[in-house]
Amino acid sequence: MTDEPELELLRRADPVPAGDPRWRDRPLDARAELGLRRLLAAEAASEGAAASAPRRTARRLGGLVTGLAAVAAAVVAVLVLVLTGTGTTPAVAAPVALRPLAGSRGVPLADVAGAAREAAARGGGTGTRRGSHVMMWSMGMESGPGARPPVILPEEHLTRWNADGGGTELVVATDPRHPGKPVISDSGGAPRTVADGEVLHRAAYPPGTLPPYGRSGTEPPDSAKEMRGYLSQVYGCACADTPALLDALTSLLHDWTPGLSGTAAVDELLAAAPGLRPAGAVTDRLGRPGQAYVHDADGLRRMIVLDPADGRVLGIEETFTRDQPEYRVRAGDVMSYQAWMD
Repeated sequence: MTDEPELELLRRADPVPAGDPRWRDRPLDARAELGLRRLLAAEAASEGAAASAPRRTARRLGGLVTGLAAVAAAVVAVLVLVLTGTGTTPAVAAPVALRPLAGSRGVPLADVAGAAREAAARGGGTGTRRGSHVMMWSMGMESGPGARPPVILPEEHLTRWNADGGGTELVVATDPRHPGKPVISDSGGAPRTVADGEVLHRAAYPPGTLPPYGRSGTEPPDSAKEMRGYLSQVYGCACADTPALLDALTSLLHDWTPGLSGTAAVDELLAAAPGLRPAGAVTDRLGRPGQAYVHDADGLRRMIVLDPADGRVLGIEETFTRDQPEYRVRAGDVMSYQAWMD
């Protein structure tokens, strides 16, 4: 990989608009790192011998490739997501893939979209809010001789923005599967074990940090047609491609918490997504009942979990559908999971 493509990758990995000051003075957060890893995997080189030492990297959520070429040291430093040291046992075990309840009936996406639109017509709710509350897991992997087992990096992100463009951001290391147990964090670019509940990042942003609410083009729209255009313009989504649509929706749900009408627009897009099919009832990572919808492509199964009552997105996860011996992962291993909360 030459210097020019690497620079282009970094430019494309910019997770926020050029004028947004939120991440100027600290490392990329987990969401931005996920985006960068997707791009790096997509640009994997097709030639070059394997390095003799383990390579630290991670897979792209939007598509798998057979191997990854070594990248510049500065880029690798951003992507080191495994616990340093000589031990081989992960401090946090990978979660088991969600499985639909045996014998449960899958609800067609069109029915969920209809229920969401009816809920929007009845009114109520809090309306669209800028910011989100999300629990995130992502897998960090090494490849090559002596590579250590993958580890899962769990974090909880709470971001709230006010109408004047000011807001707050809080990132906490936490794993609801093992409360009180150590958690692996890569905060600051130095992977380490931290205490459950440790604050990794806290910030307050003054008014004017982001454009005020109500400015044209700022807030996500409430119709499916306009939402498709919004995702294309803001997140570069080629929304006819279902994996691209799910990636764009993940980004949208990190930036915004849609109201009832916005949720209905999202569900109507999902109902039209090629290859996204009902899988049945499921209990999500936070113990909530939902309906699962899955899409298989490029060695990954993407699952989106919806609340059938109002269409709200509860979670999105990516699971390997074939073994990847280079990274010591097997079919059925979870690549990442995100669960949104109110």
